[in-house]
Amino acid sequence: MTAAVNTEEQTLAINTIRTLAIDAVQKANSGHPGLPMGAASMAYTLWHNHLRHNPKNPHWHNRDRFILSAGHGSMLIYALLHLTGYDISLDDLKNFRQWGSKTPGHPEYREVPGVETTTGPLGQGASNAVGMALAEAFLAKHFNRGDANIVDHYTYAIVSDGDLMEGISIEAAALAGHWGLGKLTFLYDDNGVTLDGKAEMTFTENIEQRYQAQGWHTLRVADGNDIAAVNEALNTAKSITDKPSILLIRNIIGYGSPNKQGSNKAHGAALGVEEVKLTKENLGWDAEKFFYVPDAALNHWREAIDKGKAAEESWNQLYAKWKSANPELAVEYEQVFAGELPQGWDSDLPVYSDEKPIATRNALSAALNAIAPYIPTMIGGDADLAGSTKTLIKGEANTGHKHPTERNIRFGVREHAMGAIVNGLALHGGIIKPYSATFLTFSDYMRGSIRLGSLMKIPTLYLFTHDSIGVGEDGPTHQPVEHVMSLRLIPNLTVFRPGDANEMVGAWKTAMQLSGPAVIVGTRQNLAVLADNVAGIHEGVSRGAYILTESAKIKKGRPEVIIMATGSEVEIALEAFAALDGEGVKTRVVSMPSWELFDAQSEDYQEFVLPSDVRSRVSIEAGTTLGWGKYVGLDGISIGVDTFGTSAPYAKIYAEYGITSEAILEAVSVLVK
Repeated sequence: MTAAVNTEEQTLAINTIRTLAIDAVQKANSGHPGLPMGAASMAYTLWHNHLRHNPKNPHWHNRDRFILSAGHGSMLIYALLHLTGYDISLDDLKNFRQWGSKTPGHPEYREVPGVETTTGPLGQGASNAVGMALAEAFLAKHFNRGDANIVDHYTYAIVSDGDLMEGISIEAAALAGHWGLGKLTFLYDDNGVTLDGKAEMTFTENIEQRYQAQGWHTLRVADGNDIAAVNEALNTAKSITDKPSILLIRNIIGYGSPNKQGSNKAHGAALGVEEVKLTKENLGWDAEKFFYVPDAALNHWREAIDKGKAAEESWNQLYAKWKSANPELAVEYEQVFAGELPQGWDSDLPVYSDEKPIATRNALSAALNAIAPYIPTMIGGDADLAGSTKTLIKGEANTGHKHPTERNIRFGVREHAMGAIVNGLALHGGIIKPYSATFLTFSDYMRGSIRLGSLMKIPTLYLFTHDSIGVGEDGPTHQPVEHVMSLRLIPNLTVFRPGDANEMVGAWKTAMQLSGPAVIVGTRQNLAVLADNVAGIHEGVSRGAYILTESAKIKKGRPEVIIMATGSEVEIALEAFAALDGEGVKTRVVSMPSWELFDAQSEDYQEFVLPSDVRSRVSIEAGTTLGWGKYVGLDGISIGVDTFGTSAPYAKIYAEYGITSEAILEAVSVLVK
């Protein structure tokens, strides 16, 4: 690289990022100094010259979104946030990676003001960015009128070699190019180094050609320290309106470190006391000063406060005129950005009475289509399985080539990116309960995205159908066995496995009102309808578990045996109940559509449903039994599937695997003597 011709003021501002990063990592003796040092110049150019944001109002709706997808370089964004005036103090930087700090090891949504999404697992942030850009495009079409573009901003992401190696980023980039998301720009930190060594050891594909093939506009910047060149590239990217852009910017990892720059030694460990001193001297810094922010640099950076305030005030004026001209639309705008549901949103939810058996995937579809007309910014889609998941919004158009702004999002067979893009829709704001849909067995392909959505507690819906060995002839590859239980393991995630069409409606009704993410699973096979006391069923679902039926002869709420079931096994439990009740065995059937909601109930309610002194308990679920012990206890028996499925008609599989009322009766005979 040739020496970039930057001003003294610019160089001072950039080196402030670098020295704050190396000091924080050194003090913590933990972290990744190389990326902040190498990418500081391009980050400066973006944040100082282009990024429209208000440090004093990180939640301004029309701000540009910035995502540090390479979240291991978190000190880059923490330094930027502190310097531009966000609520991140110098003391917060000094507490980098420490207990209770605002500056955790990787950027965390909600925990750090100004951080748009939790990043670190590579590829996720880049894919979230696609979702945010998609949200901007959709909301712009929905709300903008005439010259009043109240939704009009850009989405930027800094991505690394690791981000671009991950398959999720390839999936997401393909969709961004296919849709033509012209307000999305990636700044690729092309430093040629990974944690283990030179990137060429594992990464020699032509990234520029890959992105061109995926429909992106590409530009190379030979020297990331050349602010004028980076600035020109960003201006060009903003002028390209029909496709996303990636700027391949050549940087030097660990820039300024005499002995470690350009090497993986600068990637993921503190430079060391002596190397920090040498680096500061090399950058023209006082080697004896730590966490030093020169007044001239701080004043330069803090220009962002006045610029941000002016940008938001200008938008507020535009919004006031738009609101006056579009009062009804303004009510909707303010409602969706507040994350509120409109009055009457649930008024058309179906009620099932004496109908024929119905697959809960069909009831899932009916509930979705009863809710969607009330919430025009509720959008979502499927992984090329809409005909099977039944998750299209009826009467609405599909996304397509250069056509991203429709309610039915067609993701193609890209489950992992689908989950991350839906997360991005939720993170952007204004999109109410964005959803994804595929078969339950493919939740494995999107687990990383579901985990991050749960970590961030964002209001996404992950819909899954074909939920058990009931898939039948498709065989073990498509028959989820461990999946429901594994999803229950994820903190902050509410999992629903409804037992019939009315429970499915109850699951939707409850999930729509949750502040965090939820999974709703449905069957392919038809299930008998629980027609009695639909209001009670909905109430029961909202509590996670409830007494579905019990013997009339039970005294003082103490049955002899409790049968617990979820999903398609509820009707099997009811078959066993009929036989036991006929034999005079005082039996209670408890439907447990959501463990998480039941566990959140009061001790009194839990005791009411599952009296602790009733130890004869049987659970039945067409999945792994691991985990049921918390409810059946040491004396109870769990009936399930602790092996993979097989290919056959589903009724045959249930019989052969012992997911039957006869199996329940046999278990009860062991427990009740």
